Amino acid sequence: MHKEFKIGIIGLGYVGFPLACLFAKKYKVIGFDINETRIDEINRGFDSSNEVKKSVLEAALANGMVCTNNMDDIRECNVYVVAIPTPVDDFYNPELLPLKKASTTVGKVLKKGDYVIYESTVYPGVTEEVCAPILEKVSGLKLNEDFYLGYSPERINPGDRVHTVENIPKITSGSTPEAADVIDNLYNSVLLKGTHKAPSIMVAEAAKILENTQRDVNIAFMNEIAVVFNALGIDTTDVLKAASTKWNFLNFSPGLVGGHCISVDPYYLIQRATMRGVVPRIMIEARRLNNTMGNYIAERVVRCMNMHNLHALSSKMLILGFTFKENCPDIRNTKVVDVFNSLKAYTSDITIYDPWVSKEAAKHEYGMNITTDERDLERGQYDAVIYCVKHDCFNDIEMSSLKKPDGIFYDVKGVLDREIITERL
Repeated sequence: MHKEFKIGIIGLGYVGFPLACLFAKKYKVIGFDINETRIDEINRGFDSSNEVKKSVLEAALANGMVCTNNMDDIRECNVYVVAIPTPVDDFYNPELLPLKKASTTVGKVLKKGDYVIYESTVYPGVTEEVCAPILEKVSGLKLNEDFYLGYSPERINPGDRVHTVENIPKITSGSTPEAADVIDNLYNSVLLKGTHKAPSIMVAEAAKILENTQRDVNIAFMNEIAVVFNALGIDTTDVLKAASTKWNFLNFSPGLVGGHCISVDPYYLIQRATMRGVVPRIMIEARRLNNTMGNYIAERVVRCMNMHNLHALSSKMLILGFTFKENCPDIRNTKVVDVFNSLKAYTSDITIYDPWVSKEAAKHEYGMNITTDERDLERGQYDAVIYCVKHDCFNDIEMSSLKKPDGIFYDVKGVLDREIITERL
């Protein structure tokens, strides 16, 4: 089977690139991306996202995987996997333009007998109602007569070295039963944990968006619980440790909800539901609550300083961590920005330290200067230290040495020793 397919991966980010390297173990793979810098680094054997081991990338290149930004180079492919970001705009409306442009690109090279598989997270119906008409119009071909569609939602967890793409079960689906079988067999040929073949593309789309919306709602509940327990003077971390001894307790924790999935995907389902006359109140409130946590944390830091006779105005602060989650360089939609912006109303002397971050990327995306060298930290000089991201590399820092003797230490993650911290979320 693997000799018959030549796979074009459209989009070489956190989703498409690991998938390209995986498929390259058995198939001829051509990666396509509009980012020339990204293409160049991959072809040179370097991955700035740090999602794929160097040895895996080198093996993929040795097996013939090539990456390009030239559309003509992917014309010979007969399977196209689209892994394009699906963001929201400034008003939290789904932004499908990147996906539409990718569909146009594929439509220009689509041939009779080809398969197009989407991995981008979308609301139920996008693949068949938005993408398919574009493919048909641009190519002049007819769906399910000349070409076939599939949807296999991505489950990439940035920074996770255990649940890598080959080690997670994948949902598959197709526009016809026969296409579903072909696509399911294709993924099964490279995955170690197998697949679940959904009965339709819409079911597969809905399953993906449910996965992240469920987490968003559960974390929102924990955030609300943290706000309540803080008001009652109860340590939330202690409560969670006690409650988790029950066998069916769900292990969620309060915190900042950023990134490209959990803090974005629910808006796709919210909009789709609203279009059908359904107001998903729990999902809407979960998004609202999680979006306010950065400001809430900043307010708690200032309150904690006031309780310890420290003036937030013109104080010196240190924020530890800038990425949206631990042990990865991904700064997409990081909510540490919200903490920073809220504290900026009190002082301009705020240092953000994160060795995982690209200074250039942070400056380009947020206009912010990030410290990446621990030697630049002014130990013992900070009035407030805010621990925002649980990077493993922070374990080597003597946390108590960072703040002034009378300074405060606020633990957003709730993981540091009680002796070190002043307060935690």
